[in-house]
Amino acid sequence: MFTASPANTMKKWNDEHAWGEPIVGFSNGADQLYNFYKRDIGNFYRSPMEFLSHQYPKGNFEADKITVISWILPQTNATKRDHRKETHFSSERWARSRIFGEEFNDKLRQHMVDCFSEKGIEAVAPMLSPLWETKKSSKYANASTWSERHAAYAAGLGTFGLSDGLITPLGKAMRTGSVVVNLYIEPTERLYDNHNAYCLFFMKGTCRKCIERCPIGAITEEGHNKAICSKYLGVMGQYVQRHFHFKGYGCGFCQTDVPCESGIPKELIPTKS
Repeated sequence: MFTASPANTMKKWNDEHAWGEPIVGFSNGADQLYNFYKRDIGNFYRSPMEFLSHQYPKGNFEADKITVISWILPQTNATKRDHRKETHFSSERWARSRIFGEEFNDKLRQHMVDCFSEKGIEAVAPMLSPLWETKKSSKYANASTWSERHAAYAAGLGTFGLSDGLITPLGKAMRTGSVVVNLYIEPTERLYDNHNAYCLFFMKGTCRKCIERCPIGAITEEGHNKAICSKYLGVMGQYVQRHFHFKGYGCGFCQTDVPCESGIPKELIPTKS
């Protein structure tokens, strides 16, 4: 497994792994959720077909024969342990996973593309495509032409919480990635029909722990204020460079020391149909 490779590293502590063992899910290129994302987030949002067609302009693709492969990379127990203790500034492990762990995620994306390409199957990683760019959504403010979390939601890997994080079977303390391939793979069953199904606040009216954990008040019962959150990342960047001596940033307080840190809250775990 690629996550066992030396590329999965914090670049410190004897090349300690940045991520634990992943889980994988699949969604179909013709899934109506992708059309909904374009309508809901903004017309700038790109479909799996658009990414594949841009990468292979001479290709003749059919949406229902395209698969989006999504994965969840969970934070390690050591990273979560360290970050639970923090209340205002990032732990070093969290900041390293955000920078060096995401470097690995990019390598994993490219590795997946290469593996399919070697077998003659067209593949593209949306986050590595020239089509990926940040945008402004009239409804959601900061947005982009592809969202790894929304792809993971489509692939049955989790639902959204009050802080906008994706709550997965491995928890909310994670990163996610995806590739689009010209190959039909049976889609993963979505064990939910509500995009907030795994969030205690939305489903039970309880918890609010992510509100308490946010050091700057960017999360309220009304949701997640992206503008306030983004400004704090700049502060974190200065802190990380000054204290840990590398260029990086990290926050993630809403992802640790919360009931959904390492899994779906017990009372919300779905049963297969």
